[in-house]
Amino acid sequence: MATYSTASAGKTPAVVSATRATRPTRRRGSGHRTSRVAGYGFIGPAAILFIGLVLIPIGYSVYLSTRALRVSGGGRKIGGAAQVRRSEVSVGLGNYRDAFHDSELVHSLLRMLLIGLIIVPIMLALATLFALLLDAPRTRFANFSRLAIFLPYAVPGVIASLLWGFMYLPSMSPFRYAAGSVGLPKPNFFGPTAIWGSVANIAVWGGVGFNMVVLYTSLRAIPNELFDAARIDGCNEFQVARRVKLPLMRPALVMTTVFSVIATLQIFNEPFTLRPLTNVLPTTWMPLMSIYTTAFVKNDIYAAAATSVVLAAGTLLVSLIALRLVQSRALGDS
Repeated sequence: MATYSTASAGKTPAVVSATRATRPTRRRGSGHRTSRVAGYGFIGPAAILFIGLVLIPIGYSVYLSTRALRVSGGGRKIGGAAQVRRSEVSVGLGNYRDAFHDSELVHSLLRMLLIGLIIVPIMLALATLFALLLDAPRTRFANFSRLAIFLPYAVPGVIASLLWGFMYLPSMSPFRYAAGSVGLPKPNFFGPTAIWGSVANIAVWGGVGFNMVVLYTSLRAIPNELFDAARIDGCNEFQVARRVKLPLMRPALVMTTVFSVIATLQIFNEPFTLRPLTNVLPTTWMPLMSIYTTAFVKNDIYAAAATSVVLAAGTLLVSLIALRLVQSRALGDS
């Protein structure tokens, strides 16, 4: 028995058959297959770059970390020169054991932790303050101020370290000149204790702008109706910022906190550039400086590779822990 739908009611069978015949036939699976091919085409270049520039170097570093260079021969020969043979051998986890027993590496990790406790809170506090001030309704020259705060982030780290290094030098520091002209003690930015603030200042100066832009962008995405409702209820701008804006900025604060922690774990340019200007910064002051010294000064790329793998694993672990702690505190169970 033939069954007709409500759409074909009142039509003759010939008309219904003609209507069905004129409908285009759809090939099942062809559209889905085309979309899959197009998707692979879009992600292909990024995947190739990721494999070639990230995964392969990581794998090669792990391979090098299990190797070592052994020197054999060198004995004196009669009637001929001594021959020295260098061969690459597998040492398993030997380089990792040496890395964990390296006291200089442990001290550099502790110094990195200490300077991170200085940089991250100050950087995020300033970035949050600037973002809130720029988002205030009566802020003047907001566009110029936003550009001026972000501009230090566009300066490469080595150039920024050189600029601040010359301003730290006792013979040409404008800060020492200004302090002496008003009768204040001249600061020594390269002192054993002051060097911590000198390095932290460069990192904060260059990182506040990026975090400010992220936080300011999150504020601009919040509907203005929420702020207007809070003002109608009698809140002043400080109360609006504390009770409305800051809670809604928590996801962005989580992201900037994690980014700041990762950047702190990778500190290298600032102390490495300042080291020729002072004698209080050893070559192993930060973990990356220790790795650089091992690889290119001591010419032991195998031990440096093992230390790099340890540092990378530690960075990943610390980043996950920081993300979990900050996220649970800022967002709760959600």
